[in-house]
Amino acid sequence: MNRLLTLLFALGLLAGPTFGLTADNPSDPAPAEYTFRFVAGDDMFYIPWNGNGEELDRLLACIAQNKAAITEGSVPVLVDGYCTSQPSEAENLALAKTRSNRVKTEMILRGGLTEECFTTKNHADKGNFVTVRLVIPATPSEAELAARRAAEKAEAERLEAAKRAEEERLAAERAAAEERRRAEEEARRAAEEAAAAAAAPAAEEPEESECCAMGLDLRANLLRWATLTPDLGLEWHISDRWSLGVGGSWTSWSWNNKQRRYALWEVAPEVRYYMGKARRGYLGLMFKTGAFNYKFSETGRQGDLLGGGLTGGYILPLGKRLSLDFSLGLGYLNADYEKYTVIDGVRVRHGSETRDWWGPVHAGITLKWNLF
Repeated sequence: MNRLLTLLFALGLLAGPTFGLTADNPSDPAPAEYTFRFVAGDDMFYIPWNGNGEELDRLLACIAQNKAAITEGSVPVLVDGYCTSQPSEAENLALAKTRSNRVKTEMILRGGLTEECFTTKNHADKGNFVTVRLVIPATPSEAELAARRAAEKAEAERLEAAKRAEEERLAAERAAAEERRRAEEEARRAAEEAAAAAAAPAAEEPEESECCAMGLDLRANLLRWATLTPDLGLEWHISDRWSLGVGGSWTSWSWNNKQRRYALWEVAPEVRYYMGKARRGYLGLMFKTGAFNYKFSETGRQGDLLGGGLTGGYILPLGKRLSLDFSLGLGYLNADYEKYTVIDGVRVRHGSETRDWWGPVHAGITLKWNLF
């Protein structure tokens, strides 16, 4: 027993200078590195021996101050175990590992740490002890804080400027894309309008040739033909809007042993102006002259007529060369005639009369044939 106490005392004297390097005055702040001594050849952690208790108190106080940072991983806990009292390196490493675990157990049980908080290394040199180091970031000075804040502000301003520049670039690209889209749309509309304009004359050519193309038309008023009055006329298109025409009718019928009679001739020149894009409607001016002999009762009437008026109508195409002309004329007619009776086949005059007429002077459903 005396030999054991003597050995322990000697080891304490040898360890004293080394321990003084890591254990500061109790009033000083806890150091970042802590050293725990072990008896050579023994793996037990004797806390009250050789200042281990005071060192452990400082370590636990430091852990308490930095526990949140330690558990988050921002303050690593480095544990290094050392052993040189065994005959082989493997045995030294095994004993160093056991000693490291002894110290870590105290930090787990009394400091509330976990195995994930430690980084452990074991060594077969230097002596018989375990060191614990906490890598605590140094508290920055006011100048360093100011420099850091200035750098963070400059970085924030740089990022904001880069963001504004990117937004301006995207806005410029969108504006350019919108401008290109409008230009393409305008070009497309212009192309469509040009194509429509180029196609329009071709589409209107049949209408011009059917309705009022320059040339000569042969006309026949079907209403006159329906009353057994042959009617024919010509119309000359002197331009794409104006035309000159003339129509004539003639008939002579008698029945009931010449007691009844229907005879007529008329000549009606006319000038027309065609309107509209298709030139199907028109307005015109007509002059009419002729003679008649009507006897539908005991008294007959024979004389001359003269007059004219305004005409208007609409052309309905039936094909490339045929069309129907629906027309109506309003104006004035004067009829100067004699009344007569027929006695033994001889006309006997019974006076004369003159009549004036204001109203319809022409009506027609005329078939037109474009000759050339």
